Parts: sequence; structure tokens; C-alpha cells
Amino acid sequence: MSTAIPANIDDILALLSNSDYIADRSLATTLFLSLKMGKPLFLEGEAGVGKTEIAKVLSSALNRKLVRLQCYEGLDVASAVYEWNYSRQMIEIRLSEAAGSVDKENLSENVFSKEFLIERPLMQALKSDGAGSPVLLIDELDRTDEPFEAFLLEVLSDFQITIPEIGTIKAEEPPIVIITSNRTREIHDALKRRCLYHWVDYPSAERELEIVTTKLPGIDKELSAQLVAFVQKLRDEDLFKLPGVAETLDWADALTQLDKVTLDSEAIDNTLGTLLKYQDDIAKIHGSEAAQILEQVKAELAEAS
Repeated sequence: MSTAIPANIDDILALLSNSDYIADRSLATTLFLSLKMGKPLFLEGEAGVGKTEIAKVLSSALNRKLVRLQCYEGLDVASAVYEWNYSRQMIEIRLSEAAGSVDKENLSENVFSKEFLIERPLMQALKSDGAGSPVLLIDELDRTDEPFEAFLLEVLSDFQITIPEIGTIKAEEPPIVIITSNRTREIHDALKRRCLYHWVDYPSAERELEIVTTKLPGIDKELSAQLVAFVQKLRDEDLFKLPGVAETLDWADALTQLDKVTLDSEAIDNTLGTLLKYQDDIAKIHGSEAAQILEQVKAELAEAS
């Protein structure tokens, strides 16, 4: 498996396609430029549109280690970068005391060495192996707070981390960085300036159908066309959370498990929980509304054929 960066945009499209990721040329172009320029790629968009999957595909296709930092509220340096192994340090101090060989200066240097350092994702990402630098996925950055964003500036600018007791640790080869955000809040401009930006939108009907048939090659042709058209119409509804591609794939898989070859109102009502994740949305679509959308879908597909 190759570890080399693809030479052009068509190679990027081929790399993604070979891993069953169906991307448009705009995304492939931004990804190509990110890899060639050595700049982080900042992907924004609704949940479930395939942002995280890009990092996974790159890691697999380029044979690079994937280092994932899953962000959450209250994420701090100890969880994201490093922390000291305090229990091992205490054991080392006790053993030195018991041996009667306590030299405070030497002991301090010893217990604050790399041997006692627990490396978290951001520090792990600075290390390359035989396959090259890893793929660093900073997932859902919008869940963290601004102080953590500020800390990331040093990492993304110089790909280095400063540890007061040891000094500055710098990457020999910068990692491939993918940052995702569901835009629950705005990310600061200072961080965005260090990245190339791409908005990952919901796919067109044609591309979503291609995604479904690629991921679920055994699905009935008529069923796949109907369910994709149904989801596309749902995204025009005033819902709390519109279904993403991940939900479309879950729904397609669920209908296939039920041996469905065509969409009907009963199947829709019974499986809406795989497509919609909020009760208010399910209640709004369940029943007559779902039947009406299905009727429109079947009429439009019949006309198109």
C-alpha cells in the first residue's frame, strides 16, 4: 500500500473512490492542496455528512497511522497533549528513598524525563514511523472552548509542543491534519487562517444514490432510488435535525435487513428511528406526512423513467 501523497486531483479522487468514499471535485481539490501545501484541512458541515470519514480513508489509503483527538467540553492539555505518570513517579521516589540514595536534583531530573511521560494524541501525532507522519484527526473542535483553541495555535503553526520540564518537542515531519466542526459555535479566525477550509454539504441526489449503492452493493435498485429521493425531500422539511448521509446508509441497511425491495408507508413509519433522531421530528413525519412524501417520490421517479 502506497504512502506517497497523490500527484494530482484525479489521483485524490481515485484514492477516495477506491476506499468507497464518493467525493466531488471541489473537496478533492481542497484535500489535494492541503496535502501538497502541508496545511491542515478544516472541514465544516452538518453532522453525518462524511467529514470524519475523510481522515479514516486517508489513513488507510496512505498506510499512515491515524491519531484521533475526540473533542469535548472541558478538554484540557492533560487529556489532549500529555501528562505525567504520577503513580510511577511516586514509586520511583519511594524506591530511591528506600535505597538511601536520594539526590534531590538528580531525582527531579529522572522523574521528569520522557520515561514518565504519558503521551496523548497531539504529542503522538508529532512522531513519524516508517510509513511517514500520521494522520491527525481533531474531531468536532466546536465542542471545546476557546482556551483550548488558543493552545492549538502553537501545534498547528510550528507542529511543536513545549513541556516546561523537558523543553520543546518538534515534529521531524508534520502530520497530515484534518479538523472537523459541526458548527455548533464559530471557530476563531486565528485558527482558521492556519488551515485550508471546505464546507462539506449534503450530497446531491445523484451522488447520494452512488454512495448508497457503493456502500450497500446488494441493495435493490428501486428501493435505493426511492429511499434516496425520500431523504432528499426530508431535507426540505423544517426539522430539528436533518438526516445526514450516515443516517441514509443506516436506513438503507435497515430496509435491506427487512428484505424490502420497495418503499411503503408501513416500512417508513416502523423504521423512522434509524433516519430521524428526535421524537418531535419523528412525530411530524410519521403517518400522513410520510405517506404524502412517498407518493410524491414515486410519482416523480415514475415520470423520470
